Amino acid sequence: MPTRNVSLTAEQDAFIEAAVRSGEYQNASEAVRDALRALQQRRQEDALRLRALQVRIDAGLDALAQGAFAEVADEDLDRYLDTLAADRGAAPR
Repeated sequence: MPTRNVSLTAEQDAFIEAAVRSGEYQNASEAVRDALRALQQRRQEDALRLRALQVRIDAGLDALAQGAFAEVADEDLDRYLDTLAADRGAAPR
């Protein structure tokens, strides 16, 4: 297994030490590997969320191109947004 030297803050070192002392991990390397797995998972989840957002943006742009939109006057915007929120079951602003 490859070996790397890393610099940690005092807080990070204390956190790892406490996790090892509590028996959660057998050693610091195990704790760091777990943290890296969590980082990888978070990045994968972020990529999926970004892709889902892009799909929704594309759908919205397609709807706009097809004329599927409502024009709302500035003075009516708050009421219109509250209506949308109520239709979706969200609390009004």
